[in-house]
Amino acid sequence: MKFGIGQPVRRREDVRFLTGAGRYVDDIQPETVLFMHVLRSDVPHGHLREVDISDARQAPGVVRVWMSDDIAGRIHPIDADMPLMGVGGRPFGAAPQPHLARGKVRYVGEPIAVVLANSVKEAMDAAELIRVEVDDVCANVDTLNASNAPDLHEHLPGNRLFRWEVGDEAATAAAFERAETVVEVAITNQRLVVNALEPRGIVVDPGGEATRIWVSNQGVHAARNDITRDLARNADTLQVLSPDVGGGFGMKLINHPEYSLAVALAEETGQPVKWTAGRSESFLADVQARDLHTRAEGAFDAKGRLLGLRWHSTSNVGAYTPGYGAAVHTMFSGHLIGGVYDVSAVHHVVEGVVTNSTPVDAYRGAGKPEVLHVMERLMSAAARRIGLDQVEIRRRNLIRPYQIPYTTAGGIEFDALDAPAVLDKAIAAADWAGFPARAQAARSAGRLAGIGLAYYYERTGGGPVERGRIEMQADGTILAHVGTQSSGQGHETAWAQVIADQLGVPFDSVRIEAGDSAALPDGGGTGGSRSAVQASRVFLRASEALVDAALDAATELLEVARPDLAFDREAGAIRIAGTDRAASLQEVAAHAGGLTATGAVDDKITTTPNGAHIAEVEVDTDTGEVRLTRYTVVDDFGRVINPMIVTGQVHGGVTQGIGQVLGEAMVWNEDGQPLAASYMDYRMPRAADLPFFDVELVELPTPSNPLGLKGCGEAGSVAAVGATANAVMDALALADVHDLAPPYTPVRVWEALNHR
Repeated sequence: MKFGIGQPVRRREDVRFLTGAGRYVDDIQPETVLFMHVLRSDVPHGHLREVDISDARQAPGVVRVWMSDDIAGRIHPIDADMPLMGVGGRPFGAAPQPHLARGKVRYVGEPIAVVLANSVKEAMDAAELIRVEVDDVCANVDTLNASNAPDLHEHLPGNRLFRWEVGDEAATAAAFERAETVVEVAITNQRLVVNALEPRGIVVDPGGEATRIWVSNQGVHAARNDITRDLARNADTLQVLSPDVGGGFGMKLINHPEYSLAVALAEETGQPVKWTAGRSESFLADVQARDLHTRAEGAFDAKGRLLGLRWHSTSNVGAYTPGYGAAVHTMFSGHLIGGVYDVSAVHHVVEGVVTNSTPVDAYRGAGKPEVLHVMERLMSAAARRIGLDQVEIRRRNLIRPYQIPYTTAGGIEFDALDAPAVLDKAIAAADWAGFPARAQAARSAGRLAGIGLAYYYERTGGGPVERGRIEMQADGTILAHVGTQSSGQGHETAWAQVIADQLGVPFDSVRIEAGDSAALPDGGGTGGSRSAVQASRVFLRASEALVDAALDAATELLEVARPDLAFDREAGAIRIAGTDRAASLQEVAAHAGGLTATGAVDDKITTTPNGAHIAEVEVDTDTGEVRLTRYTVVDDFGRVINPMIVTGQVHGGVTQGIGQVLGEAMVWNEDGQPLAASYMDYRMPRAADLPFFDVELVELPTPSNPLGLKGCGEAGSVAAVGATANAVMDALALADVHDLAPPYTPVRVWEALNHR
């Protein structure tokens, strides 16, 4: 069907964005709005001796100034979104985040006080009048030194938060005893800043039956639930709306202190309240990402077959545990140990620690880039140690199609996988055989060339209940509501394709609405590459229900009994069996005065997208600069709704993975002061850093959902870290450099090449 599932339909929302007609939270400006400013700690660790807000309260234009005493008992700390169990059934430790620091500050950027004033300038000026006295405590931002540092929280001795494991320790030990070769790597996934193009923001209007809240986020129902939990409110007292969102990447799905503070201030004053983060503020206050240190061992037999994996990871969750921070490197990703390789014995221990740093939470991939980075670096290191090609060692260990369905030692089930075929396509597309000639040409020009391979997979889908509603108006136009929230993924186009395909109606007649908690009772939002799998099933069920309602309505219009009617999806019409008489869905809707149907999914099905990524780099030995010269992708996302949009998602994810490897890093000095709080100090990937990406999609549908979709949003970031890092290390091996942690900035590479 034209404009249906599988067609590369151009994104309809792009016209709005490219012509400046997008509407973001900061564009919303109610009359008589007040502006909120947050005073943040510039000390990483210390006891709050005094917070004096008396002068600030007298400053011009100031309406309210709050410190922790003013919200005690009114706004409850932000707790973890999911309880988790560790080794021996012991629950994870918890460090709920106060909205305003009470008694102690634990990281630079932690909110201490909040000022509400008639203008942003007046609020900022008043905040400078607040006197804060802190008795410093030695700070620690070093993940591996957490146990030796002063305790951040009295109830977490040694700063230990949890110990979690997956696999069979005894079986893994036995596998290592049989090994011909044991390969060990120590891999760092450094701390990152999420850096959504649109900063976080919120506007609150307390007028009306329900307080209206506009917030830049990834799920209005999740935001509503977070705020009602913080304020101990009923959900029906709040209406949360999300207009256009300029990037989320997981960070905007997480509760942050500013949201409930703004709501409480608006409701106390009876006036609208607005807060928009500044860019440097975002560097300090947005939840951050990655920060995992892993020592991994692989046991191999004489033929290079993988017998067992033994890993120990240390996860830095930051100073507090709001949201999903403790789950990122455990339940969200720790089970992925082993990748797509046929290995029966694994044991992965993850220890979580708290440090004097911004809390860590979900960021595109939510732990999976870290785990697959370790796995693929280990496989390439093993290839060099054993004397095999990077491709050959993977071929010998891949799960085979005849083994499907296959359950990994980490407990992940594959129901549709042909890894050897995907790998072969990637090798051909990347012209792997031609690399030696390209490497020789680079060497002749004084550069070191490297090639890197990563075969990734991830677990996507699942999550909370998802709902949708399709309303066919009497004029035949369709308005569809859904609980997912686009932040650049093209939902307005893709969901319209699904509905048009299922109902046989014109694509242009379908309009998608999202971002209003009042439109649906609940919804899961967007995150974890779940939206395509969940929303498509919601709209399939709603379409079926709408057709059912149309069949009932058509009995009167066509004057026949229901059993004599059938739906013709290709024509988008109700037909009388054995005749040429029919009525289009639009005609039926006009007769019935409109048709409405709902759909919901509340199961936890997951899918396993996978693929092979190949990167090539050249290293300038004089400057240490790493240049990415080629990047090839072959991805299996199952059936694809819109290949153009999916390819764009791959491009974005790959770019973020490359950014992690080649430049991005949040760093602090030894006293816990951040050294990167702007783009002068934090190296984001740029268009000039990237080659043209060669992307090929393989469609091997999964039987887990009717359309055979596997999810795609995070895949690029999951794969690109390992592929790019392997390429860099392959190049550096030519200069006898075998151990260097990312990011591979020119300075770090030059120092390694010159043994500084």
